[in-house]
Amino acid sequence: MQLHTIKSSRTTASRKRIGRGGKRGTYSGRGMKGQKSRAGAKYEPLIRQMVKRYPKLRGYRAQTRSYLQQIVSLSSLEKYLDDNAVITPKLLLEKNIISTMKGRMPKVKILGTGEVKKAFTIKGCEVSESAKAKIIAAGGSVEENK
Repeated sequence: MQLHTIKSSRTTASRKRIGRGGKRGTYSGRGMKGQKSRAGAKYEPLIRQMVKRYPKLRGYRAQTRSYLQQIVSLSSLEKYLDDNAVITPKLLLEKNIISTMKGRMPKVKILGTGEVKKAFTIKGCEVSESAKAKIIAAGGSVEENK
């Protein structure tokens, strides 16, 4: 076998180049006048149409919140959790009191709705002032986020 005897497995035919005169007539298959008949005709990219159609989000209502937060009341903690429980967002997720938001662990804020008689220890959650007072009055404690 020699180099000049090797043949390619693909054909080497090039695409038909139109607009060069020759046997195709005056306009060479491009029709008459207009942008499409010119050499170097530029077309608008398809993605541009979608970008133009997309609404422009302006104004103070358009800003999304940079955090994801779920609210839990003291009455639900009293109902679903045991005495002397250490309450963390992970525990609340396991007990199905909260759920993930967009596949992420949300921030949790505990509000003072309802009464609490159990002594809870709260870690890694935001706590309102009224909830904090009720938890401490019941013999529990709140560890602040740092």
